[in-house]
Amino acid sequence: MKNWLAITITLLISVGWQATQAAGDPVAGKQKSTQCAACHGVDGNSTNPEWPKLAGQHAEYLIKQLSYFEAGERDNATMKPMASVLDAQGREDVAAYFSSQKVKIGVADDSDPDFLALGERIYRSGNMVSGVAACMGCHGPDGAGNPAALYPALRGQHAKYIENQLHGFADGKRVNENAKKMMQILASRMTNKEIRAVANYIQGLH
Repeated sequence: MKNWLAITITLLISVGWQATQAAGDPVAGKQKSTQCAACHGVDGNSTNPEWPKLAGQHAEYLIKQLSYFEAGERDNATMKPMASVLDAQGREDVAAYFSSQKVKIGVADDSDPDFLALGERIYRSGNMVSGVAACMGCHGPDGAGNPAALYPALRGQHAKYIENQLHGFADGKRVNENAKKMMQILASRMTNKEIRAVANYIQGLH
């Protein structure tokens, strides 16, 4: 009985592991990602705070976003042509490469302790009064995300990029994440100050 249980657990772990691994080739992905480097950096660590860091992001999430850009479900005049030149294998390869890179964690602005504390409170506890759920419920206490659920890693991401995306969700301009529109609902319940604060906190999260 114990042996059977051990075998079953091993098989489940194996299946779960395979389900979260990229099908792409990171070596091929590095070659195919040259067009991405101008904005996102050779290793996926962009220097422009308007553009996201891709390093260390879950491959499955990157593949999904590339398919959204190609289909126009996520509207971006720059990304649509970039995503469109990649076939399905190309998206998997590029995603495998960037997911294998190490994200460079930023530094949260701690010049205003109350502002930093607000960001941490929203990320870890949400706002019960306005109905904002804790960010870490989906994205993890250290911002590592959840690849199985396609929740992206947030740790170390540029504060400005996070802020822009939250406003996009709140305004309904970014609407492609899921049928329940969870992010659109939650972001719309946040004040501008809360959005800036949690974005700042996430930039230094690891």
